[in-house]
Amino acid sequence: MVASVQTFLMFEGKAEEALSLYVSLIPNSEIISINRHGAEGPGPEGSVITMTATIGGQSVMASDSFVKHAFTFTPSMSLFVTCESNEELERLSAALREGGSVLMPLDNYGFSRRFTWVSDRFGVSWQLNLP
Repeated sequence: MVASVQTFLMFEGKAEEALSLYVSLIPNSEIISINRHGAEGPGPEGSVITMTATIGGQSVMASDSFVKHAFTFTPSMSLFVTCESNEELERLSAALREGGSVLMPLDNYGFSRRFTWVSDRFGVSWQLNLP
C-alpha cells in the first residue's frame, strides 16, 4: 500500500530560495522542515538534503543536488494554480515570470477566462488559471 505521494523538486543550490519564494507568494503555504548537510557532507555544509513545504495546501518536497545532472525541469510537469481573482492571477504571473519566461501569455484561451503558463527563474513551470 502507498503511504503518500508528493511533488519532489530537485534543484542545484536553490531549493530553499525557490520554496521560500513560493511560500511568500501563495496563500495557505508554509515551510514545514529543512534538513541540511553538516560539515561532514556529503554535500556542501548548509545545503538542503530535503525540505518540505505546503504550497497552497499541497505538500511539496525539494532538495539541492550537489551532483550535476544532464537534466533539469521541463514544462511537461508543472504546478497548476486556480486563482480566485484576476488580481491574484496577475500578481502571481508577474512574480513567477520575473527572471523566467512566458510559455503562454495571459489570455482567454476558451477553456478559461484568463490563463497563463510561465517558467520561473528556477526553471519550475506554473499554469495559472482563472476559471
